[in-house]
Amino acid sequence: MREDYKYESEKRDDSDDNNIQSESINQYSSVVIGPEASSIHCLTIVGQIEGHQILHESTKTTKYEHIMPIIAAVEESKDIKGLLVLVNTAGGDVEAGLGIAELIAGMKKPTASIILGGGHSIGVPLAVAAKRSYIAPSAAMTIHPVRLNGVVIAVPQSFNYFERTQERVVKFIINNSRISRETLLDYMMRTSELANDVGSVIDAEDAVKCGLIDCIGSLSDALSYLHSEIEKSEN
Repeated sequence: MREDYKYESEKRDDSDDNNIQSESINQYSSVVIGPEASSIHCLTIVGQIEGHQILHESTKTTKYEHIMPIIAAVEESKDIKGLLVLVNTAGGDVEAGLGIAELIAGMKKPTASIILGGGHSIGVPLAVAAKRSYIAPSAAMTIHPVRLNGVVIAVPQSFNYFERTQERVVKFIINNSRISRETLLDYMMRTSELANDVGSVIDAEDAVKCGLIDCIGSLSDALSYLHSEIEKSEN
């Protein structure tokens, strides 16, 4: 009887763990993977980065108020050894994106990012924030100046604000990657690639060649890097 009870109890515990994992993925696009000794937290940044304004319910979003405390908890956790960031975003709120990127860049634990599909707009700082960045062979990145939706007051102060905001983004990218300022601004200000817009779309090879992303790779490459860095930190 006791053995049967114990078995049933263990089954309920496993089920509870699976439910917690499923809820974590559904609510926060976040899950812990790997054995306990080398657990890696997998965090996804998808859709549009939602900032201070709530987007329409039909739009897939990444909410910064969910992501920020998760990153802080990963850094403080004794059980989690590294962070894997999966990026497939169309961009979104600049300040929310920069806030998330700054948290990732400020982590001491091993971090790796991989762009799957697209790392567009503010997704660029999010991709380069990790200590090692990867891009899938079929992925792409869009680099363009800072934009603002809605009413803009046409005064010098507004344009000055745009310039300062854009400079914040540029500084973060060049400080967390190998791309030069001149190359980044060249991509950002091109007028020949995007219809009715300014900027560039670069593929995986160009992203690595210009120093924006460290290397072309897959999920296994990113995980191998994290496991090797975890082993180094523990020795």
